[in-house]
Amino acid sequence: MAEGSRGSSLAFGQVVIGPPGSGKTTYCRAMREFLGRLGRSVAVVNLDPANEALACPCALDIAELVTLPDVMAGLGLGPNGGLLYCMEYLEANADWLRERLQALRGHYILFDCPGQVELYTHHESLKNVFGQLAKWNFRLAAVHLVDSHYCTDPGKFISVLCTSLSTMLHVELPHVNVLSKMDLIEQYGKLAFNLDYYTEVLDLSYLVDHLASDPFFRNFRRLNEKLVEVIEDYSLVSFVPLNVQDKQSMRRVMQAVDKANGFSFGEQEQRSLEVLMSAAVGADFHFSSTLAVQEKYVQSQDKAVEEEVMDL
Repeated sequence: MAEGSRGSSLAFGQVVIGPPGSGKTTYCRAMREFLGRLGRSVAVVNLDPANEALACPCALDIAELVTLPDVMAGLGLGPNGGLLYCMEYLEANADWLRERLQALRGHYILFDCPGQVELYTHHESLKNVFGQLAKWNFRLAAVHLVDSHYCTDPGKFISVLCTSLSTMLHVELPHVNVLSKMDLIEQYGKLAFNLDYYTEVLDLSYLVDHLASDPFFRNFRRLNEKLVEVIEDYSLVSFVPLNVQDKQSMRRVMQAVDKANGFSFGEQEQRSLEVLMSAAVGADFHFSSTLAVQEKYVQSQDKAVEEEVMDL
């Protein structure tokens, strides 16, 4: 569908979710700049009442309605309870959000969401807010960021898979899972398998076998087997690797999200994309694909082994 034929009442965007430290705000800043260079009018909406140091200009900030410090001080709540209250308060004041968003019609919206996992696995308020946005003709995709360092720990990776699946089922939006900070993966430690094993979530029985070699996890083998059975039975979870400094990586994430939320760009944006990608190869873009990440990772591991042999 061409740009001009899209219904004027529709708005497109992303809700950026994930645990604390997964890079949500950094992603919003990088995606805003990337899409802006393609000619899209992009607006960032901060829905995190605990986010006081905004990394990029926000067209709308939930701090105008409620802030976590005020809730904690006024109601005597801790940070977790206070954040849940803030989301319930936002849901109860959905008219405020709708009124503010009216001024952003015509923009592609990036919603920077809080990092509390419970909000996406079983708490209802933020899910209900997303539902309201759908009723207001917002076509959204959930971009779920997960720090790539979890790949280096099989036990944590199974936990991430369970959390991602639970989030997908609870949020009820088109979903794109993203392994963030891929440019740092070689600093986290040795991977048990090739990177595509983690991004495509291949046969998880190998992961269970690898865990069984650890005395601590050996006692939990049957539990891990049942967990991976649930994940494989749903067959929903996979990941897109992301390095925000790499244009090729950003393009792949953008295309996955555009497919998920139904956005279809016109010829002008396609030309802008071709121009942008023609300059994507350079010394500052180290990881143009999952293969490139894996190759560099393997080379660094081989070099370390060679140095150990030389020391002997």
